[in-house]
Amino acid sequence: MAVALTFDSVQVGDALPPFQTPPISRLNLALYCGASGDHNPIHVDTDFAHAAGMPDVIAHGMLSMAWLAHVLTQWVPQTALRQYSVRFAAMTQVGERITCSGEVVEKLHIDGQPCARITLSTVNQDGQVKLTGEAVVALS
Repeated sequence: MAVALTFDSVQVGDALPPFQTPPISRLNLALYCGASGDHNPIHVDTDFAHAAGMPDVIAHGMLSMAWLAHVLTQWVPQTALRQYSVRFAAMTQVGERITCSGEVVEKLHIDGQPCARITLSTVNQDGQVKLTGEAVVALS
């Protein structure tokens, strides 16, 4: 559970507790379709994926973004989030195990509020970067 961190207790180089998914399954993708409302067939229809030149369906990019948000909100309360952005680097495939991580790269003040800038990433079991991101969180 996230706790309020203080500016003095957080240091540049601190790692956020990582999160690792089990191997991504077709069931995970179907459930995310229902939860998100994103029913693009590229995520659930193998024939559609093959017709698009892909070897199989791919995971939703926003699912990976949600996993990174989970890493953040396990470290600080959701109300501490000030900025959050990502860049999609590679497609996430069925069967991959994704590790989500973050690191404090800067301590700063924004409008008088003590904050930390965090770099974020997701990588598969082979070390391939799937998503990179950045967040700013408020500290007490």
